[in-house]
Amino acid sequence: MFERIDTICLTVSNVEQSSIWYQELGFKISFRGEGYRVLTVGNSEVPLTIEEGSMSSKENQAYPIFFTKDIEKNHKKLQGKGIEVTGIKDDGDNKFFDFYDLDNNRLQVCFWE
Repeated sequence: MFERIDTICLTVSNVEQSSIWYQELGFKISFRGEGYRVLTVGNSEVPLTIEEGSMSSKENQAYPIFFTKDIEKNHKKLQGKGIEVTGIKDDGDNKFFDFYDLDNNRLQVCFWE
């Protein structure tokens, strides 16, 4: 179903200020998207994504993003298991959707080329 953990995502109040702060710690920007940045961390294969958003208590929790080659198939597969999923969104760079575990923890699935 999933090929790998694609990234870990953190919500920040200001993506520009936060990206500068992380760069001062030695992180490098590997991708710039609208409202988010993907940062590499040393030699790690799993990047950190910082995403601008509201800082409500639920939304500022970190969450993993899993990569899949067939997002539509796996979206239907999770729905078929009775798992709560959001609709598939497309931000122009990648397609993604959220789903929730038994404790209502947010997890995300993405596909990009």
